[in-house]
Amino acid sequence: MSEQLEYRFDDGVATITMNDSKANVMSTRMLSDLGAAFDKAQRDQAIVVLRSSLKGIFSAGFDLKVFATNDPERSLEMVKAGAELALRLLTFPFPTIGVMEGDAFPMGAFLLLACDVRVAARGPSRIGLNEVAIGISPPGFAIELARSRVQPAWLSRTVTLGEMFGPDEAAVAGFLDRVVPPSAVDETVNEIVSALRTLHGPSHTLAKRRLRHPTEVAMRKVIDRELTLDAYVASSAARTAVARPGASR
Repeated sequence: MSEQLEYRFDDGVATITMNDSKANVMSTRMLSDLGAAFDKAQRDQAIVVLRSSLKGIFSAGFDLKVFATNDPERSLEMVKAGAELALRLLTFPFPTIGVMEGDAFPMGAFLLLACDVRVAARGPSRIGLNEVAIGISPPGFAIELARSRVQPAWLSRTVTLGEMFGPDEAAVAGFLDRVVPPSAVDETVNEIVSALRTLHGPSHTLAKRRLRHPTEVAMRKVIDRELTLDAYVASSAARTAVARPGASR
């Protein structure tokens, strides 16, 4: 792990905090660091809290500068790393909590979708799958992940129309579980951790495996089918430009 990620383990809880000093871009390096942090959390048999220490941002998602280079090998490496991490988090054997205190663009939204409990601070932040608004089609693995958590009507809006949702809307949609005032986030996370401590660990692991097996299988099939170099190049052929969120087109 590098300086852009902090891992803190205390009394059975692993807090993984992202801070790349910019926007927590999900570069290949950041994704590798997150994977290493989850490796450590699994060895520690920890309840995981995933959050950002940057004001107003959970993650800006995949590194758009990599997509803009039109280097399919670099882009594929990043996207596949993100897909494998999302799948890893979805099936993580110990409870996970995602904390959203700022915008969560893909790939950040995917990580929150994969957490067992999603907590957000009420405010102007947004979450969703906005790829079509910036010249990218959402990857299949992300659609399968979102399909397992997001209400169908809201799923169509975010996947095909690129809509982003504020915290309260996102909780109705299924992106989030609890939305609280910013001052109550830490207290709420502590309450959730206390409740998770009462679970019977092996039963939690087995229940998660049984519940999420269909999504795990669907995500694995899509990853193996779409995230080869030939398939990725073919699917990217129609992409003419990648725009940053909010940029004029």
